[in-house]
Amino acid sequence: MGSDTEAEKKKAPVALAPIAKPLAGKKLCKRTLKLVRRASDAKCLKRGVKEVVKSIRRGQKGLCVIAGNISPIDVITHVPILCEEANIPYVYVPSKEDLATAGTTKRPTCCVLVLTKPAKGELEEEIKEKLKTDYDQVLAEVAEVTSSMF
Repeated sequence: MGSDTEAEKKKAPVALAPIAKPLAGKKLCKRTLKLVRRASDAKCLKRGVKEVVKSIRRGQKGLCVIAGNISPIDVITHVPILCEEANIPYVYVPSKEDLATAGTTKRPTCCVLVLTKPAKGELEEEIKEKLKTDYDQVLAEVAEVTSSMF
């Protein structure tokens, strides 16, 4: 009981919501969280349901990343519908804690919107290029996962 073994150190499996589709696989999840981290550093990220919904309604474009282990699920059920109406791609990741860590916040985050342009000002060319290549790569994989779903 008191010893820390390998089995105890592993994360407990997360209870995913039944609507968490398209769910990112391990590789896509890792790339998506890396993109969220880069976007957060470049100030191209909207965090939380309220900010994401506001941005979508204002017509901002990007990639919506939603956590799959939200409880109660009613908090995020309207977000995929808004994304589909605005032609914004979205993908679910398994853990809200990992999403918050990637977005450089301490509080678990339900969803984030990775914007194509920063909210204010301009980015340096080098950072802009890295962000654009990561964004395009993740977007292509999300489109592939989504198309295989239907």
